Order: sequence, then structure tokens, then C-alpha cells
Amino acid sequence: MFRIEPRVQGVTPELLELYREISPSTIGHMTDFGFLNGLRPQFRPISLLGNAVTVRIPHMDATAIRHALDLAEPGDVLVIDMSGDDQRACWGEFRTYAAMAKKLAGVIVAGCVADVRVITSLGFPVYSKGISALNTRSLQLEGEVNTPISVCGVSVLPGDLIVGDDDGVFVISPKHATEIGLRALEKQRREAKKRQEYGYDQLLEGALKGKSV
Repeated sequence: MFRIEPRVQGVTPELLELYREISPSTIGHMTDFGFLNGLRPQFRPISLLGNAVTVRIPHMDATAIRHALDLAEPGDVLVIDMSGDDQRACWGEFRTYAAMAKKLAGVIVAGCVADVRVITSLGFPVYSKGISALNTRSLQLEGEVNTPISVCGVSVLPGDLIVGDDDGVFVISPKHATEIGLRALEKQRREAKKRQEYGYDQLLEGALKGKSV
């Protein structure tokens, strides 16, 4: 049985603008809740910001992901709960092409992914628990889209704000996102001022230039 609920647009343009330059590591000073501990980006540097479309699949059957891709809109982030399966990959090359065609912001998989060389080459933001050559199937059995799910011990609701970079991913309820974002932005401004006062900004700029050469 499939449960396909309507897409939820919880993230406003104002929230996207507020969080454009906010790092998850700064958010981690504001709250302990919402960090997806155990997920890793498939490449670095990476950034992820968007509106959550949730998916829950029953281990081997990944059919619901196709339904989620059909419903998703530009700027959405697919967040996939694999019901505890840490062995199979439910995401790979061709689903990445489909997501890019829909202009999605990225994908989070509470499980494994495959075809990481292609994903890395395409530069499409993907976070997962691991990598596997063992794959799911399209069995047409059951699954859920836009229902509450659990990822890395964190409840994720459709329409939640997803914020990710090289350090990891936070999930934030839109109800609390403005307050957390303003506090995080102010902290980053204070840190920028401190870098300038101590000359750290020049040290950092030189280091970044050296890496880009």
C-alpha cells in the first residue's frame, strides 16, 4: 500500500535568503536538536539548502522514490528513510539525473547510495550513511511520501528546512527557523569581526587562495 500525501511548502523565500550564508556548524552552537549525526557528504565542498520532501521505503522496495520525484518541485530536498536498511543503495546515477532535471536542491539518504563517481562528477548534493553496490528494487509493494519520517534519530516533517555543508546537515522546523537563523547570523558576524581584528581573515584568505591554485 502506498501513502502519497500532498507536497508541503514550509520554507519561505525569506528563510532561504536568511540561511543562504549560515553554516550548520554555527547552528550547532544554537541547538542540539536537528543534526543528522552519521550522514556524510559524497564530496566536498558541498552546500545544501531547501524544502523537505520526505520518503519512506520498506527496505528493498524503492518505488516510492519515483512518486516523490514526480511530486517534488525546484529547490526541494528529498529526505529518504530506508526503514533501518544500512546495506542497500536506493539512490544512484539515473535518479540523480531525474533530480537534476527537476532542479532539486539535493538528496539525503538514511542508508546507502551507489554510483558515487558519477554523482561526484555531476556535483549534485547527496548525503548518506554509506556506499553500497547492493541495490533496492522497484517492487510496487508499499511506501510513503510526505509523511513524518525518522532520519538518524531526528524526526523530519514535510516542509522542514534542510541546511547542509561540508560539516553535515541540520533539519529545522520553519516555526523556529527565523529565531535560530537570526542568532546564527549574528554569531557569524561577530566571528567575522574577530577574524578581522586579529588578522585571521588575511590568513584564511591566503590559505584559500593557495588551495585554489
